[in-house]
Amino acid sequence: MKFAYRFSNLLGTVYRCGNLNFTCDGNSLISPVGNRVTVFDLKNNKSDTLPLATRYNIKCVGLSPDGRLAIIVDEGGDALLVSLVCRSVLHHFHFKGAVHSVAFSPDGRKFVVTKGNGAQLYHAPGRRREFNAFVLDKTYFGPYDETTCIDWTDDSKCFVVGSKDMSTWVFGAERWDNLIYYALGGHRDAIVACFFEADSLDVYTLSQDGALCVWQCDTPPAGLRLKAPSGWRADLQRREGDEDEEDNEEEETAVRGKAAPAAEEQQGKVRYSRLAKYFFNKEGDFNNLTAAAYHKKVHLLVTGFASGMFHLHELPEFNLIHSLSISDQRVGFCFITFTEHSSGVTGVTFTATGYVIVTSSMDGTVRAFDLHRYRNFRTFTSPRPTQFSCVAVDTSGEVVAAGAQDSFEIFIWSMQTGRLLDVLSGHEGPISGLCFNPTKSVLASASWDRTVRLWDMADSWRTTETLALTSDALAVTFRPDGAELAVATLNSQITFWDPENAVQTGSIEGRHDLKSGRKELDKITAKHSAKGKAFTALCYSADGQSVLAGGRSKFVCIYHVREQILRKRFEISGNLSLDAMEEFLNRRKMTEFGNLALIDQDAAEEAGVAIPLPGVKKGDMSSRHFKPEIRVTSLRFSPTGRCWAATTTEGLLIYSLDARMLFDPFELDTSVTPARVRAALRQRDFTRAILMAFRLNERKLLQEALESVPWDEVEVVTSSLPDLYVEKVLEFLASSLEVSHHLEFYLVWAQKLLMAHGQKLKARAGTLLPAVQFLQKSIQRHLDGLSKLCDWNRYSLRFALAVSQQRGLKRASEAPGSEEEADGSDEDDESLHLLGAGPGDADGLRP
Repeated sequence: MKFAYRFSNLLGTVYRCGNLNFTCDGNSLISPVGNRVTVFDLKNNKSDTLPLATRYNIKCVGLSPDGRLAIIVDEGGDALLVSLVCRSVLHHFHFKGAVHSVAFSPDGRKFVVTKGNGAQLYHAPGRRREFNAFVLDKTYFGPYDETTCIDWTDDSKCFVVGSKDMSTWVFGAERWDNLIYYALGGHRDAIVACFFEADSLDVYTLSQDGALCVWQCDTPPAGLRLKAPSGWRADLQRREGDEDEEDNEEEETAVRGKAAPAAEEQQGKVRYSRLAKYFFNKEGDFNNLTAAAYHKKVHLLVTGFASGMFHLHELPEFNLIHSLSISDQRVGFCFITFTEHSSGVTGVTFTATGYVIVTSSMDGTVRAFDLHRYRNFRTFTSPRPTQFSCVAVDTSGEVVAAGAQDSFEIFIWSMQTGRLLDVLSGHEGPISGLCFNPTKSVLASASWDRTVRLWDMADSWRTTETLALTSDALAVTFRPDGAELAVATLNSQITFWDPENAVQTGSIEGRHDLKSGRKELDKITAKHSAKGKAFTALCYSADGQSVLAGGRSKFVCIYHVREQILRKRFEISGNLSLDAMEEFLNRRKMTEFGNLALIDQDAAEEAGVAIPLPGVKKGDMSSRHFKPEIRVTSLRFSPTGRCWAATTTEGLLIYSLDARMLFDPFELDTSVTPARVRAALRQRDFTRAILMAFRLNERKLLQEALESVPWDEVEVVTSSLPDLYVEKVLEFLASSLEVSHHLEFYLVWAQKLLMAHGQKLKARAGTLLPAVQFLQKSIQRHLDGLSKLCDWNRYSLRFALAVSQQRGLKRASEAPGSEEEADGSDEDDESLHLLGAGPGDADGLRP
């Protein structure tokens, strides 16, 4: 755990609001998740979270056409200009108001934001060297209510803006003579989306009530005429001649639209006419349209509704191609969802094999799920109805234990038969945690009765020891070697025990490390409310030297067990859209009538979590919202020790060691340089070169040094490595096996290294366990992939042989002859050649 300070968030948080963007190559999807941005690699089935965060939930994201820049705007109007190449923030900007959408022009020169009842046109950053990255060009007015959506024409000459006042406005990005603005009506609800047709000024508008209007323009994009300069602009142009056009563009102007222009003003201007109006809710089943997207090249419109329904239509004929529901179809990277529980799930754990998941629930059942066939193959119940608060499985996977919240009992089942083996009684309060000893047949149970009990499975489940605590126990966990027990209590302490002798070996005071914030409706300060906060989740690191702790706070703490000091504190979120994030209340929300947080001002907005009245499914006018409180509910370290996961209010977060370029030398001095490493390689002094490369600890240099060793000299080099470097070489081999194509070469390295130092490694099995498990994980991944490929090739060759034999028998029976038989054999050889076998390999193939 000496690398704990280099953990970084990789997975991200839960989606709350905002738009989605595909990269220009179509291989990645950029999605806002809470106050962070996650990039989903659709080609490699991976996801990565950008190392940045906004103050509030992200409202909208605008992506430049070349995919290099992104503008991220949160609910408070704060904007970040982000480089997706170097993954860093380039500029901060505040729009001084809530922004609903942002969109770059197709040529990348400008972008538009919708704010309030207007739209603002800015010069896109990156084209010129300037002090301010966001230069305002024009401000457009016209709608009477908030603007909601934007779309550009393909030539970046015009853009269209939708509004909540049921109108849609077409504006010119340049000073066009025949088009300054044009208002489109015809809807009876707020505009959700508006789109231009490809290479045209024709517009499609969609409203929240499920109506689609098709608008035709009488002027092509090439028919737009630039307005001749007048006044001081004309004088300036005459004085300076061919002045750069950009000087005129930098002057901020305001374009104000009129709802009903005069008839003489419309002569020679661009005109729109409505060709058709379609409705999605023809059956009378009212359903709000919430999102829409249009593919201009193939003329496909996809619409999403509040009920989870999706429709795919072809425009402009409005032909229905397909419809699906998000509740019935697979979406995203979740490959299986188990829905057998009828109430909240309180505990999840894997068996030692990793192919079975066991869950406990408040519905009174404990269920086991098979990850091979994706089914619920065991359901464990108690003789009397009870609510289970936690679950644990022993290392063999044969015994399942669950703690009851109301009856204060522990139930033991057999995984093989599903029968109830025993009911353990003795606790006088709800069971808060269970954990099996990894090396012995001992179960530890924590309870609110201020005790931790140790139960011996081998001796009829008798209580071997009872550990008396000073406060209620909230969580319990064993060290990976089973020689130590950690308990989190209600007084914010973590105590460590020797389970063999029932002796306390140490304690950590974590009250000051939690640093909980003040909720908006709290009557007491954050300093006094922190007295009731405690750690509710504990987890040892893979090497057992550190312990993770989290609870009702925005921090996760890593403590050194032996030294009993804080090593690192991670802030899981800085999102002010969540509750209990700030230490002091905002005084601007305090009035003479009370706290403004008591007034549900965002009842009609998308933010927050809706709480409708019981039994109401739609049309609930009394629905209200609340802000979720930040907290950590569970923590787990990976067996390799290179990452850990936390379930929080923000979703599932995974923190991993930074895999990018990082200079972290080991026993470095002035005599160790990359030039000397390469000089040692040229002299074929491979051992010295590898040792110097590991002291520099640069990955590319390490790879160059190891791959320069001939395969027949690997055994000699590995046997000459000092014991101090064996663990580092194992870790490097494990990480290289995941990405390198030299599979056999690195397998030879791993085999020779373990054969040469196996006996010495056994003495430090506890510290080397993460590195060995990391190596095993990499080898197993290659084994699974190659096994599938070999099986597929074997079945393909069997099929090819069977087809060739059938063809040969058929031709021999129909028209026997040497010439025809020769023709048939040639066709058979050609079919085998297409599958990767040579013409002469047919006789040598075996299943």
